[in-house]
This record gives sequence, structure tokens and C-alpha cells, in this order.
Amino acid sequence: MFSRFKPRRADVLSHWYSLVPDFNASSKEFYDAIEKELKDRQVPGLDISHVEFAEGSVLSAKREYLRMTRERLVFDICAAPFGTAYFFSCRFAEIPAVIRLWQIIVLLVSSYIIAILTWHLAGFRLGSCILAVVFMLIFYLLRNAVAIGLRDVDAMLIKSPLLGPIYERFFRKETYYRYDTRLMYLDTVNVVVKTLVEETTGAKGITLIQFNEYSPILGELYKPAVVVLKKRQLP
Repeated sequence: MFSRFKPRRADVLSHWYSLVPDFNASSKEFYDAIEKELKDRQVPGLDISHVEFAEGSVLSAKREYLRMTRERLVFDICAAPFGTAYFFSCRFAEIPAVIRLWQIIVLLVSSYIIAILTWHLAGFRLGSCILAVVFMLIFYLLRNAVAIGLRDVDAMLIKSPLLGPIYERFFRKETYYRYDTRLMYLDTVNVVVKTLVEETTGAKGITLIQFNEYSPILGELYKPAVVVLKKRQLP
């Protein structure tokens, strides 16, 4: 039970990178191409942003990453020079829903104030009946928001800094549809990024791209795998 309240870091579900010797490209153009392709595919619920991560300490130089977020699933894409070479990397992670103490306190205090006002206006007996009906209605809506067509409410609750983690932990039901859409999101972004890596390098005559893939979340069950994709020689 207490593990629900402990802060956790994002869980990296998969990671791949490709190092291309004697190569250079524009990171901005690569990021722009990914954004355009994903917008053209109309991936539902996708937010795209640019974030900066320090290379080392707080005072070290920073690298710009392209971040794609859907609910709590995150892709961080990086394209940057490495000496005379150039590398592309892609991390897929899940940000856990962490319930913090201040969220519990705010929710309890708000509930107490609403109960006091209801009892004051309607009396204890009638007010208790009203509160019970409202509580059951809210519980039903939270448990079945998507099923009854309230997708916008579901999305709003997930993004809420106060109710988001509580909603996901205790009310939002896991369904086949949600599981399948997560897989489609993972597959779509991976395919788009790898295809654009091939196109970017292929435009300068690179005919062989090597992707090194890892699944650290599964520990020793997965070993590093090398996936080689061949391209046709450009004229």
C-alpha cells in the first residue's frame, strides 16, 4: 500500500541507438521531420515538445531531445554529433503515477468542506443522502469515463496534477483497448523514427544502418540485440 506513495523514477521500457561514423546532419531538420510525419498520421492523444537534458552535472552543456508523450508513456529522441560520427537514440519510458501527501491532504480537506456546507444547507440527514448519491455518481463516472463516451474527461483527469495519480491508481480500469493503443503507439513511433534515420543517412549514401536495441526493464532476460536494415544503393 505504501509503495503507492513513494516517489519513483521513470521506468525505461526499451532503448535503441545507432552510431553512424563520418556523418553529420541537422538535428532540427530531423526533429521537424518526425513531428510532421506523426502529425500526418494523426496519432491520438500525442503531445510533442522539446526538452533539454544536461550531459553531466547541472552546469554542464545540454542536449536537446524531442519528447513525445501520450498519457504517461514517453519517447525521448536524440540526434547529435559524437566526435566525427553522429548518433541517433530513442528511449521509451513510462512515468509512474505517484500519489503525493499534499494531494491526499487537499482532497480530504476539500471533501470535508463540501460535506460541512451540504449539511449546513440541507440538514444532516438530507445532506448525507445527497452526499452519498453524489459520491456514487462520481465513483461510477470515474470508473466508466471512457465506456460512456467521456474521453475528454478521462484525458483531463489524467493530466490533472491533483486528481491524475489518484484517478489512475484507484479508478481508471485497464482494458484491452488501452493496452492495444499503447502497443500501437510504441510501434508507430519506433517505425517512424527508424524510417527517418534511414532516409536521413541514405540521402548521403549510407547503405547499411545498425540499430543496437536493449530492453533494460527485463534485466538479464534480454541481451543486447543488433538489428541490421539494408538500403538500396543511391544512384
